Amino acid sequence: MSRVGIPRALLYYQYYPMWRTFFEELGAEVVVSPITNRNTLLSGTSRVVADTCLPVKIFIGHAISLSGKCDFLLVPSIRSIRKKVYNCSKFLGLPDMTRAAVPEAPPILDMEIDVNRGRAYLYQSIYSAGKLFSGNPLKIRRAALAAWEANLKYAELMSEHGLTPPEAIELMFPSGSQAEAPQTQPSKKPLTSIAVVGHPYVTYDDLVNHRLLYRLRQAHVRILTPEMATPSQLEAATNKVVGRAHWTYEDEVLGAGSHYLESGVDGVIGLLAFGCGPDSLMMDMARRHIARSETTPFMSLTFDEHTADAGVITRLEAFLDLIVRKKRRAANA
Repeated sequence: MSRVGIPRALLYYQYYPMWRTFFEELGAEVVVSPITNRNTLLSGTSRVVADTCLPVKIFIGHAISLSGKCDFLLVPSIRSIRKKVYNCSKFLGLPDMTRAAVPEAPPILDMEIDVNRGRAYLYQSIYSAGKLFSGNPLKIRRAALAAWEANLKYAELMSEHGLTPPEAIELMFPSGSQAEAPQTQPSKKPLTSIAVVGHPYVTYDDLVNHRLLYRLRQAHVRILTPEMATPSQLEAATNKVVGRAHWTYEDEVLGAGSHYLESGVDGVIGLLAFGCGPDSLMMDMARRHIARSETTPFMSLTFDEHTADAGVITRLEAFLDLIVRKKRRAANA
């Protein structure tokens, strides 16, 4: 049985259930890299140039950790998933970057996803990956359909049941690992609700965000994330602010910020990685849009490998104090 390695970084939290289902339907075993730790970051950083963004450094570290543990390494080149909307350049060149930075890696599955090139090209990309595990086109087609159904179920668990990606993944593929167990909200009634907007590879990687979601739960905050809204809600919110999305995954930042602003949350926290050009533009637009409401506090947190716990904790405590005082004044008015 062939083994396919999937790095627990970048688009893992968007597509893992779909990817895993596809390869398992074709008879392959899926191997996932361990949760990000300091060694993951250090090993990835040592292989790339200094101005590489933090998420890519971590991805390379995960790719290194999978070397020798699998027969293939999944590193797709996702150019676009919507017509006339394009992805960040780091996703376009990720397969080549991984080959250069991790020469000891197994053969890379670099299927290219670009809906702008038509449906036939998309099917050919899927088949090119599937034929490495089965020569039966019908079996590959069935695997692709099963993968899409898994993706729909994954999205439904998050948008209709209010689960985060790690929680939904654990429900679909129970691991029994305490580290992967769903982190439920505290039993105590939440004192406030805060939307945390950003890409999943920042929002759900505890090493990157310094356990931000855990700290919010400990403060009895009800957390809302982009995945808990439907794609149509996020797209409509993005279109309302900028007319239409220009970057793939823009809805996770700008759309989510706008959507939750209108839903009446007590505050919005924006997360981004230092050195990310598209994110810096999107987060600034989100900040400007939220500022126009003049009612909802907004805080952006930028992370890199030098960010320390103390700085994150201090800013988070100050932000929560601001919200509590604001609600207290409103109650006494």
